[in-house]
Amino acid sequence: MRDFHFPGRSPVLATSGMCATSHPLAAQTAVEILKSGGNAMDAAIAGAVLLGICEPQMTGLGGDCFVLWSDASGKVNAMNGSGRAPAALNAAELRDAGHSVVPVHSAHAVTMPGAIDAFCTLSEKVGKLGLDRVLAPAIHYAETGVPVAPRVAADWAQDAGTLQGTARDLFMVGGKIPQPGQVFAAPGQAEVLRRIAKQGRDAFYTGEVADDMLAVLTAMGGTHTSEDFTNTRATETTPISGPYKGIDLVEHPPNGQGAAANLMLNILSHFDIAAMDPWGSERAHIEAEAAKLAYDARNRFIGDADYTTRVEHLLDMGTATKLAGLIDPKKAMDGPAALSEQVHKDTIYITVVDRDGMAVSLIYSIFHGFGSGIASDKFGILLHNRGAGFTLENGHPNELQGGKRPMHTIIPGMLAKDGKPFMPFGVMGGQYQSNGHARFVTNVTDFGMDPQAAIDAPRCFSDAGDMKVERSYSDTVRAELSDMGHRVITPDTAIGGAQAILMRDDGVLEGASDPRKDGCALGY
Repeated sequence: MRDFHFPGRSPVLATSGMCATSHPLAAQTAVEILKSGGNAMDAAIAGAVLLGICEPQMTGLGGDCFVLWSDASGKVNAMNGSGRAPAALNAAELRDAGHSVVPVHSAHAVTMPGAIDAFCTLSEKVGKLGLDRVLAPAIHYAETGVPVAPRVAADWAQDAGTLQGTARDLFMVGGKIPQPGQVFAAPGQAEVLRRIAKQGRDAFYTGEVADDMLAVLTAMGGTHTSEDFTNTRATETTPISGPYKGIDLVEHPPNGQGAAANLMLNILSHFDIAAMDPWGSERAHIEAEAAKLAYDARNRFIGDADYTTRVEHLLDMGTATKLAGLIDPKKAMDGPAALSEQVHKDTIYITVVDRDGMAVSLIYSIFHGFGSGIASDKFGILLHNRGAGFTLENGHPNELQGGKRPMHTIIPGMLAKDGKPFMPFGVMGGQYQSNGHARFVTNVTDFGMDPQAAIDAPRCFSDAGDMKVERSYSDTVRAELSDMGHRVITPDTAIGGAQAILMRDDGVLEGASDPRKDGCALGY
């Protein structure tokens, strides 16, 4: 239990349904969907799509998603809603043009947006209410507008330079970066959502809406075709999992980076984490070294599922044992070779549990802040730049090729025990997410934290050669990490964000939401 002498958040407790996400309006919308007879999938889709209006720098209709959900039997299912590279694009052409990485804000970085097909498919196969009811809140707020929240305004100011062409007009308020409380609306997106509500996924991937996206991409030199849009399909997949001290961490298989989180936990299992000071330098150092090794493996092996052949190797405890042996408890090793130079921190996450015990863990992103910065002219669909997650290295599993999915940083999570899911959770923060999953799990298991405390707790992350240490760590810890050889910096913004719902054995739902974001957990 937290000390009520200090500022903080209490867990949110309810019995009939719960949502935790990064914006209060989306959480409220999800709960209203539950109360009106929808299930957790209906509510999660409704909240996620609305987050594209509440946090347009983080996500939107032109992005990708991944979803985990448990059914009545307790089975965890997975839907891969990430899009593929245009069929005519390949790494050799970009290498020949002098590029060493995919240009972040070019049409070549725009893979096909896959989230809408995933949402439509899941609404039909898993949901109860239908798209017209589920999309109604987002349509309303896209038309009338949403006051810009404080964290959103801060991110908006940081990322607005990405916007180009039509996007500069559509994603400003009165021609300026919005301040907290100013109202942002997206009437063009409202019209797109109305069409999807009536006609389903074809309203987005064919006809006038697809032509609008195709026109701006073609004008910017993209190789995209109408067939690329028409052929976009989400894929139902089989989750992967790995144990840590009596619980299982369930993740998406590649092309997501979830296997890196499982590998990192396997490495950490070789150390007595529970005996360490949770906010001391020893734990921070061991975690950072485990992350370097797990991310190095990720960068070598993870890509499109059809090209990734080493998943079993990544999940094997023998691999973790060998890697753990490389860690010096007193000295930092060099960071892993980067997959590419495409650093980012942006996404949204939403989790919902309903009265029947269905749990949904959903993450939805346009990759960098405001994605590619490219928006379609008529409807204002901001297009992601997830193709920047490819490498141009010849022969690499994650090499850019037409029709391939890139390695994705966004990963929804689920914790299970004895085959029964008990906590959907997610950690936002770009590259941090695998490390964030591992830290959340160790906070819960090794240190006995409740979900809210596990989320509130200080974070650090070894990334791109720097040891990013939040201000909530002591100066003593910073000095000790520096003495070990880490290049310690204080990040400009807090590291990521997180949401979780604990499904307690007594039937009570316990929701937790990260104060690093604007959101909350709400239940009824």
